[in-house]
Amino acid sequence: MAFEGLTERLQKAFKNLRGKGKITEADLRETMREIRLALLEADVNFSVVRKFVKTVQERSKGSDVLEGLNPSQQIIKIVNEELTKMMGDDSTDLIQSEKIPTIIMMSGLQGAGKTTTAGKLAKKLKDENNARPLLIAADIYRPAAIDQLQQVGSQIDVPVFQEGTDVDPVKIVEDGLKQAKEDKNDYVLIDTAGRLQIDEALMQELKDVKEVAKPDNILLVVDAMTGQNAVKTAEGFNDALDITGVVLTKLDGDTRGGAALSIRSVTEKPILFVGQGEKLSDLDKFHPDRMASRILGMGDMLSLIEKTQKEYDEDQAQKLTEKMRENTFDFEDFLDQMQQIQNMGPMEDLIKMIPGMANNPTLQNVQMDPKDMDHIKAIIYSMTKEERLNPDILNPSRRRRIAAGSARSIQEVNRLIKQFNSMKEMMSKVSNGNFSEMEGMMNSSGMGSGMGGKLSNIAMKRMSRKIQKNKKKRNKKRK
Repeated sequence: MAFEGLTERLQKAFKNLRGKGKITEADLRETMREIRLALLEADVNFSVVRKFVKTVQERSKGSDVLEGLNPSQQIIKIVNEELTKMMGDDSTDLIQSEKIPTIIMMSGLQGAGKTTTAGKLAKKLKDENNARPLLIAADIYRPAAIDQLQQVGSQIDVPVFQEGTDVDPVKIVEDGLKQAKEDKNDYVLIDTAGRLQIDEALMQELKDVKEVAKPDNILLVVDAMTGQNAVKTAEGFNDALDITGVVLTKLDGDTRGGAALSIRSVTEKPILFVGQGEKLSDLDKFHPDRMASRILGMGDMLSLIEKTQKEYDEDQAQKLTEKMRENTFDFEDFLDQMQQIQNMGPMEDLIKMIPGMANNPTLQNVQMDPKDMDHIKAIIYSMTKEERLNPDILNPSRRRRIAAGSARSIQEVNRLIKQFNSMKEMMSKVSNGNFSEMEGMMNSSGMGSGMGGKLSNIAMKRMSRKIQKNKKKRNKKRK
């Protein structure tokens, strides 16, 4: 995740405040200095950093903060709120046309991932909105750009309109829009040309395409790994085209992530989506508040829940919830969960979405080898059906047989069963809304200690409120 370095630096910045009943202005100045350095090191725009630190410092200086209860938590809350505000407060949706089709013009430099993102967005609209999108191949310069878009279209079963490389892009767009009206497509995504850098010829062509297409959305696709250059690119395209929003790609790469924190403030245009991964399903709606939580090491349970919901229908989810609540979750369920989890993405990314895990020192730089999953499956498959359904009968002799059958050590078998039992207990507590006991478990295991624990508790309480709210909604529907 792009913000790991920033998260670590911000954790260090808050160390000054740990355990202090009262925080002086000198403590606050030192913390603000550390936050400033952390943001600058993450490649956040200098003027954005200066404004952010000034606002946080002014809000934190109030006597109700410095002299109140838990001043450190109040300051963290302020930092969280201002980070969210910096990235746009609320998530933003695509602008919908009053009549079909809604036209989306994709723009960006070569190599930012524009063509792939067009496919990802088409798939997202198709899966989530039951839409019938059309992709228009208007990049006639880059070798194999049309072929790439056609390959993407065939993978997601979305038609691609193209007229080769010898037709003017403006004419291709005109003809493509006529085709979309005939076929009654409700979305049109135009894949335009890019360059290695902004130039007048590119911008004029994009202006001409804009003139004929009259797009409802002009999305700029930006490579998050380019840091400050991403912000300059956004400024250049926004000045020329008046973009409606930004898509950040490669946010899972080895990058400092400052672009995400700067682009909204510099362009005053929202980030709509973020790409994290190579699969065509790896495009997520951008939520400023959730991203702020992740940056501060508070996890992102709402996104984790949404990822889970994509893999389950409502009946499956309800059955699993009941098993968790009744504490009857078994190794058959565990195998099913493992498969769903593997479909959701890298394990290390999912772990860091859980409050208390994101800033757990034992999980720093964790890498989950796919072979580890295979080893776990081998152990479970070596159990009998009865043992998988009733793990309590796994006595020492059975464990030795399982170890031999799976070609794994007895220590690995014991460790898996212990982890399974701990997870089962924690899942039961979460499903019953018992966060106080779960918090105690986290503290006893070292997961909830220190500043990380304080952050986790904030996130836990937030999630608890959300769960209780959802329960009330469900009860009202039943009535």
